[in-house]
Amino acid sequence: MKPTLLILAAGIGSRYGGVKQMDKVGPSGESIIDYSVFDAIRAGFGKVVFVLNPKIIDDFKTIYQPRLHRKIETGFILQELHNIPEGIEFNPERIKPWGTGHAVLVAKDYINEPFCVINADDFYGRNAFVLISKFLSSLKNNEPKYAMVGYKLKNTLSENGTVSRGVCEVKHDLLTDVVERTSIQRKNGRVVYDDDGQEHAIDEDAVVSMNFWGFTPRYFEQAEEGFREFIRKNANQLKAEFYIPTVVNKLIKAGEATCRALTSNDRWFGVTYQEDKPVTIRKIRQLTDENIYPENLWE
Repeated sequence: MKPTLLILAAGIGSRYGGVKQMDKVGPSGESIIDYSVFDAIRAGFGKVVFVLNPKIIDDFKTIYQPRLHRKIETGFILQELHNIPEGIEFNPERIKPWGTGHAVLVAKDYINEPFCVINADDFYGRNAFVLISKFLSSLKNNEPKYAMVGYKLKNTLSENGTVSRGVCEVKHDLLTDVVERTSIQRKNGRVVYDDDGQEHAIDEDAVVSMNFWGFTPRYFEQAEEGFREFIRKNANQLKAEFYIPTVVNKLIKAGEATCRALTSNDRWFGVTYQEDKPVTIRKIRQLTDENIYPENLWE
């Protein structure tokens, strides 16, 4: 059974100032998403499912349905604020959904095979998809054996502002701990993150998660249990988010799942800020000139 690619594309991009998921960065008008899907197809994926915001789904379908027609089976689903367990009321002033962990859960009725989760605005590179496809293709649906593709922190920073990363501990090729750190940046010659207004140094060679995960459908039931607990505690919060690394970390520590730590030799890059876009265009142009990608992906 071929694995499925689940692309988290519901964000509006407050720091970026626009809908970066559809922004053109390739020589023939491709977005970063196009390259991810292209790499996934080459790596043996059989389906792609997009998690979207209601505000962008129509424009998104207009672009990607004809583009991916007959290339790969494609699905579109919504991540909406009210998509939470029954019987729980939340703060009516809250306007944003509940984070990446919630985004994965909305796909539970659409995916029945091992699957990979990625961000829409991150360029992961071909090797990452090859690694995760090989891993997922060896699994049965009910196995709690998961994986992540990690990158060195120093290779994932933006020159134009702070970023959030899941900082990982790895032993014997297995993930043993992952902690979400926010407001990471290079400052005064060192890499630091913010924790309740206090700056803390962090090793620039630390392995970080870029939300490139491999799961089986077993993950849905495990994550749903964690989400119910989270939403009961945070229903009145305006900004609390349910993160994928939080779920994985809890499962690892409880002995309910394992997570292989895979390392890609490709260099990650992304578009967190508008200023990142010219850099991304330049890097993709270089990969095209090196014949890693064709001039037009979908010709």
